[in-house]
Formats: sequence, structure tokens, C-alpha cells
Amino acid sequence: MRKIALWFAYLLPVVLAATSLIVAPALGSAAMHDLPAEIERLYNRGLYRQAAEALNAAVQREPQESSLYYWLGRCFYELRDYNRAISSLERSVALDTDRSEYHDWLGKAYGRKAQEASLFNAFFTISLARKSRHEFETAVKLDANNLEAQRDLIRYLLNAPGIVGGGEGTAEEHIQTLSMVDSIEGALAQAELFVTHKKFDQADQEYRKVLDMKPGRIGVYFEIAEYYRDRGDAERMSNAIEAGAPLAPSDHRLAYYRGIALVVGNRSPAEAERQLRNYLDSVPDNANVPSHSTAHEWLGKLYEREGQLDKAVQEYQAAVTLDPHDKQAAEELKGLQKR
Repeated sequence: MRKIALWFAYLLPVVLAATSLIVAPALGSAAMHDLPAEIERLYNRGLYRQAAEALNAAVQREPQESSLYYWLGRCFYELRDYNRAISSLERSVALDTDRSEYHDWLGKAYGRKAQEASLFNAFFTISLARKSRHEFETAVKLDANNLEAQRDLIRYLLNAPGIVGGGEGTAEEHIQTLSMVDSIEGALAQAELFVTHKKFDQADQEYRKVLDMKPGRIGVYFEIAEYYRDRGDAERMSNAIEAGAPLAPSDHRLAYYRGIALVVGNRSPAEAERQLRNYLDSVPDNANVPSHSTAHEWLGKLYEREGQLDKAVQEYQAAVTLDPHDKQAAEELKGLQKR
């Protein structure tokens, strides 16, 4: 039971956070034409509580409109109110069982709720984990072209304990299936499998293969940049970022990744700070983009390296406040407070 609790506390956030690399930074395609323009604007500005209030009013007028419940669930997800996110997303699925994206986001909401419950109720956590896998599987069955759902399911299978449905063999089968749908996403998933086993030479080969394919989606380059970030290779991280930049020069995520690459490479601290601040000031916190908590964490690393310990403490505290499950930021904060 402890192994499962630790998985949900520390590994599951990594599984869910990876969503931001696959989808666009703005709203996804799901039922956008059904949303009133003013609610879309509220959501895109990060005003999730106001958007939820407007959606609740709309639901009263159109109680059988599944897309309203779906976006209401997305608002509650962003507000970290996972009970209401689950309730709204379950309602959207009940009204329209054939929407792949509805099932995928319900799976994410189950996963986040399981993460919350993991330290208190192991049996409830197991139940939620199994529901999460079921929703990911359903999303993939309904639409094999839903790349976000495909990767969600594969990550779950690669990382989850067997008792809640994890299994590398099944993950490999899904990777092969994904490769037939989208060769680039299949190669990325294969590289991720190698990383899981710390087979970094083979992972490097897969990522280089993907770069040679010259993908047309900037999120692919960001995913590769994150791999090199985790390997501490600032040069290759920067190369991946700049290879993708011409695809979407105004994508605000570029500031986030460029700032981190400078921190990793211990270069131009003032520019690294400017880039990360620009990201925080220009992008509302959202599950479809790198989280504000991680941006604050990297600012904390920058300030700590520069000897500005008071500022570092403030940034790590901001990261933990935004995401109490950010184990790395919590450990860094604890270490500085002991000095």
C-alpha cells in the first residue's frame, strides 16, 4: 500500500503534467463552438472561478448540454477542486458517452483526486486509480487519433504499480499502436520507455530520430527539451527549443524553456530571470502549459545559485503554495530554512 501511496504522491503528477507538451497552450478543440464567447475569454484569461459561475448559469438554461459540464469540469480542475471536477465531467460523459476528450479529462481528474487521497485512504486511492486507467482506455478506444489520451494511457501503464493496472508489456503494445497512428508520438513514447529504464543512450537515439523528422508541432520540441533539462544538458536543451521556435515564434512557452535552459547552463542570470518572469506575467496558470509552480521553482534555483537566499525562499514558497505536491521545491525550501 505504501508503494501505491508514494506513486500517487510523487510519480502521478509527472504523468499528468506532461499533458502540456502535447496539446496547444490555448483551449483544446473540444466543443469550443458550443461555448459562449465571454466564457471562453474568461477561461483563456485564467479567470476560472468566474468562468465556472457563468457555466453554472448556462447549465441552468441548458441542462442537457454536455459541453457545458465538460468545461465546468475543466474549470474546477484548474481550481484544484477535484470533487466537483469529477462530478461535472462524469455528467458530461453520461450525456455524451462517445466524446474521447471527455473520458480523458475525467481520467485526469480521477488521477488528481487519487493523488490527494493517497496519504489518507489507500483503498479509495486504488479505486480511483483503476477508474483513471479505465477512462484513459475508453478515450483511446473512442478515438485513436486523440494523441493526448494515447500518451496519458501509456504513461500510466509505464509508471503505475501492477495492482492498479500498470504494465510495461501493455504499454509497449500501445506504443506500437500509437506509432501506426503518429510516428512522432510513437517515437516519443518509446524514448520515454527507455528513460523509465534509465537507458539514456537509447533514449538519446530516439529523440535525435524525432528531431531529424522535423516535426511540425512545437510541443514535440518542448518535450525533447525537458528530457535534456533533466539530463542537465543545457546546450542540447537550447538546440531543441530553438529548432521548434520558428513554428510558433509568439508561443509564450518559449520564455519558460529559454529561461530554464539558461539556469541549467549557469548562463546569463538576468536574462533567465527576465524570461521566467515574462512567462509568469503573460501566461495564466493552466494544465495545458508548464505550471507556474515550476517556474517559481526554477527562479528559486536561480536565486539560490546567485546567493540571493531570501528571494530563493520566496520562490520556493510560492511553488509549494501553488502545488503542495511539488516535492522538489518543498525539499529545497526546507533546506534553505535550516540554514
